[in-house]
Amino acid sequence: MSDIADYYDLSRIRPEVQAKLRLVNELGREKFAGRAKGIDDDASFPVENYRDLAAEGFLGLCIPEEFGGWGFSMFEYAMVGAEIGKYCGATALTFNMHNSSMAWSRFMFDMPNLTPQEKAAFAPLRERQFRRAIAEKAIYSQPISEGGQNWTSKPNQTQCRKVDGGWRINGFKKFASLAGYCDYYTIVCTEVFEGQEPRHEDTMLFVVHKDAPGLSVRGEWDPLGMRGTNSRDLILKDVFVTERDLLMPRGIFNKTLPNWPHMMITLSPTYIGVAQGAFDFMVDYLKGKIPGQPPIDRRMYATKRVAVGKMYARLANMRALWWQAFGEAKGFPSKGEVLRMYAAQYNVMEGAAEMTSMAIRTCGGQSMLKSLPLERMYRDSRCGALMLPFTSEIMEDYLSVLALYDMDEIDSAPGDEGGARMSLWRGEHGAARSAR
Repeated sequence: MSDIADYYDLSRIRPEVQAKLRLVNELGREKFAGRAKGIDDDASFPVENYRDLAAEGFLGLCIPEEFGGWGFSMFEYAMVGAEIGKYCGATALTFNMHNSSMAWSRFMFDMPNLTPQEKAAFAPLRERQFRRAIAEKAIYSQPISEGGQNWTSKPNQTQCRKVDGGWRINGFKKFASLAGYCDYYTIVCTEVFEGQEPRHEDTMLFVVHKDAPGLSVRGEWDPLGMRGTNSRDLILKDVFVTERDLLMPRGIFNKTLPNWPHMMITLSPTYIGVAQGAFDFMVDYLKGKIPGQPPIDRRMYATKRVAVGKMYARLANMRALWWQAFGEAKGFPSKGEVLRMYAAQYNVMEGAAEMTSMAIRTCGGQSMLKSLPLERMYRDSRCGALMLPFTSEIMEDYLSVLALYDMDEIDSAPGDEGGARMSLWRGEHGAARSAR
């Protein structure tokens, strides 16, 4: 299996981050890799992997040090997520859901466009979430999809309505990763008012405990890939929440997220990891170093060597762009930084599927067997390009629009029917657009 020194410039990575990257690789080699097949076969949640991650402190990865966390940047989190993905894609993908909730509270609080009053209201809310993750080792999920509803183009169909002492939430979430296994769900919903159509600017985020009355998990989970995410349906029926349950105060989500667009590509580390894992397996297979397999050296075949060269070049290009994009992750990025971010997301999601497909072709028929991990990696890799909010098709559109149109022309560019470009970055006008 590859080492972080094989593909990262370690002089640009803090020593304490390097130590955690090596630790997660140790967990991956000794524990995650061996469990991955059973998790995939049974479509079961990686409970033991989460126990290991929690025991080593990884649940606090993005939490500021003053609250007991590690204070990792988005760039540093991405590297950790990618290393997990080398061994178990489902663990890496769900780990992102937990860390996204922590990251939203961490990085959006630091946005320069928040007023002192907004930060004062935000501070106790985020501290509550941080303390839970550190002291209780609480795991968070972040279900957003609603099945057939594009939450980037229209307000969330899960709605909350004001009642005495708080709100009542009604709705459902599709593909709710960690369903039944997390401690808290970060619920994105729309506050509705009598006589008024639902609006994006009325988006609210609440943290709902797994045992809250009215919350239930339903449905089967038998997908193509990423089977261990346990992404079943989450039903909310008159779930009561109060102001103490807010993830962030009213209005801050719409004021900050459009100006922190890198927050929406945090699925990509998983797929960089899957691609690297597939490459590593292929190299070991061709060397005859796979445990339980005959020690046959297949490196003498020119066709296989050529394929390995092509794949190394593809993976190196993917990682270089992806690493640069996450290194530039911050609030209020430039247009060039956003274009690189979109290009990185597109290249990773498309490239992971290409890499695993080529790895199977290069290794040959044995690699199709479920007893070997490459077949699972192949199926896992097919899932990335269709994940909202930044599917490959959306990235193609966004890249073309930002490349072809000046910022003051974007809203008049064809193809925005039905608000299809609601999640498109619009520079300094982003927050205003998202509130429409």
